[in-house]
Amino acid sequence: MKERVYRLLVTRVPGIRDRFLLYRQQKSPPRTKALLYLLWLNLQYYLLFRRSLGHPLRFPYYEVKTLYSDASESSLSYREPPQALAERLLAYDVISFDVFDTLLFRPFSHPTDLFFLIGMRLGYPDFKQLRISAEIEARKRKQRESGTSEVTLQEIWALLEQETGIPGKTGMRVELVCELRCCFANPYMRKVVQTLLANGKTIVAASDMYLGEQIVRRLLRRCGYRDLSGYFVSCDRGVSKSDGGLYRLIRKTYGEHLSYVHIGDHEHSDQKQALRHHMSAVRYPNVNQAGGRYRPEDMSAITGSLYRGIVNAHIHCGLAVYSREYEYGFVYGGLFVTGYCRFIHEYAAAKKMDKILFLSRDGAVLLQAYRLMYPQQAATAVYAYWSRLAAVKLSARDFKADYFRRFLTHKAGQGHTIRQALASMELINLLQSLCQTAKLRPDEKLTHKNAAEVKRYLMENWDKVLAQYEEQLQAGKRYYGRLLHGCRRAAAVDIGWAGSGAVMLDDVVNRIWGLNCRITGLLAGTNTRHSPDADAAEPFLFNGRLVSYLYSQQENRDLWKFHDASLNHNLYWELLLGAPEGSLKGFYPDPEKGVVCKQKDNPPNAGRISEIHRGILDFVSRFLQVEKRIGVTIPISGRDAYAPMLSVLSGRNKKFTEGLEGLLDEVHIG
Repeated sequence: MKERVYRLLVTRVPGIRDRFLLYRQQKSPPRTKALLYLLWLNLQYYLLFRRSLGHPLRFPYYEVKTLYSDASESSLSYREPPQALAERLLAYDVISFDVFDTLLFRPFSHPTDLFFLIGMRLGYPDFKQLRISAEIEARKRKQRESGTSEVTLQEIWALLEQETGIPGKTGMRVELVCELRCCFANPYMRKVVQTLLANGKTIVAASDMYLGEQIVRRLLRRCGYRDLSGYFVSCDRGVSKSDGGLYRLIRKTYGEHLSYVHIGDHEHSDQKQALRHHMSAVRYPNVNQAGGRYRPEDMSAITGSLYRGIVNAHIHCGLAVYSREYEYGFVYGGLFVTGYCRFIHEYAAAKKMDKILFLSRDGAVLLQAYRLMYPQQAATAVYAYWSRLAAVKLSARDFKADYFRRFLTHKAGQGHTIRQALASMELINLLQSLCQTAKLRPDEKLTHKNAAEVKRYLMENWDKVLAQYEEQLQAGKRYYGRLLHGCRRAAAVDIGWAGSGAVMLDDVVNRIWGLNCRITGLLAGTNTRHSPDADAAEPFLFNGRLVSYLYSQQENRDLWKFHDASLNHNLYWELLLGAPEGSLKGFYPDPEKGVVCKQKDNPPNAGRISEIHRGILDFVSRFLQVEKRIGVTIPISGRDAYAPMLSVLSGRNKKFTEGLEGLLDEVHIG
């Protein structure tokens, strides 16, 4: 009967099944609440005819989160300073702290995701689910046999050994190693505890946990919580915070006449039960519950959980309120930059690149992140001045069509005058002759009609156009001659999108300058199906002269179909990387330096852009700390790296992006 009901309510409709299982995994709700959620899903499907709920691919794979836009996300969880909380707690004789999700964090968005690492180390498939099921069964047996559901790690592994064949001692040792590697101190609570200990207060740890008191003590000490007065863990005591028994035991141990306070994240166990047992209670909201509503689920299981755990712990621990720009970098750009740098490093190593050129301006923060991740490659990874403007001028001899498309076609109808168009081309000395020949006025607007006349004149005087750039060509050759000295293969790193910057650099370096160094372009992303020239870069992607990380026609086609430059998607990605400096105008001879790289004026919001970069670099640092802690190199696919931005770019979050629009770059060249 029970199995028949389960099939009817859960497994009969794949979409309902996926939603229900994900809800149970992420929320760990009480049985009654889980049943109500399941009934609500069935009610919507069968009675309200929301048939989309039945499609397994519509949830959660393409779901967009509604982002908080009234202020920075961290403002939602900002608390009183740790010192202020500690001063309030000093009024009590005994201060009790919950352990997991209060004193200690794990770098996952859900605690059971730790079991992925255990299964990886044991080499056992589907270990996470087996471990969860074994704990559930162990608690049921203990309840039947002893009247309590508090189990030890040994009791869980006794069942797992029977189920899997893994020796219990081996499994427990591996699980303990993973716990010791993963757990780290909550920076907010560490400051609170340090202040309390400095004032000689009695501090105890209280935890509903299958790990024994010795292990909990070891975990806390390893994370910097030393000199606590007592450790009360449910599996050793046979009672829990949930049933109130641990609170009674703490009061009995230290004296009923003393004053007590408990700090924890669980509404029932850490709040209601503490109050019922004559202890004051201070709620510390769970960071993953606070941030989970904004985090993407459409990611690979382990990398996604680690990403969400890192972000939630940092943004929602309550220690600080960050600027919106900082959070844009940390939350939405950090994983991308970390993954892109790893992609760059692995590609360069596999192809034995002599140099990695991080092209200005988008390469600035990428280079900083790369050197954080690979300090031993500092000499190989260099900043290289290059821009669309410089590339179009220097490669005009070989890419005439692109020259006119970017300088004239793209500017036509955009409010530019003919004078401004020629000034951006640095051909202002040809303006008078052009206007006389084509019967145009210098200050009339550039339109698609008169742009054809301008183009015709310039093509008829092509030698004069190229002569205008000769000094810049020679200056650029001196600059890149020094940069690529002794190199035969180099990678040029850029954001994208057509890849023309790298292709033109390769042309200028080899066909025009003759420096004999093959340049391969590494791009974050390519043109997409929405681009008028969607196939422009395909020959170069096909033969490997361009390589894309996030998506292309060949990989992650769902992103290739989603990403749309006409909706400013390119600009929001560029905002993550664009340096707080003006883009390169070109290379010019200088009597003292030999060559000078002239740049446009710095953008007006340089300070806010620097905040974005600070957020990105902070994420990279924390990501590296997690990798070091767990002893695993975390893979970041292009699909995972893009996932946080899916919500940013959704029309649902227009209000969120409005606060960033003032930072966006100009769309057109020149």
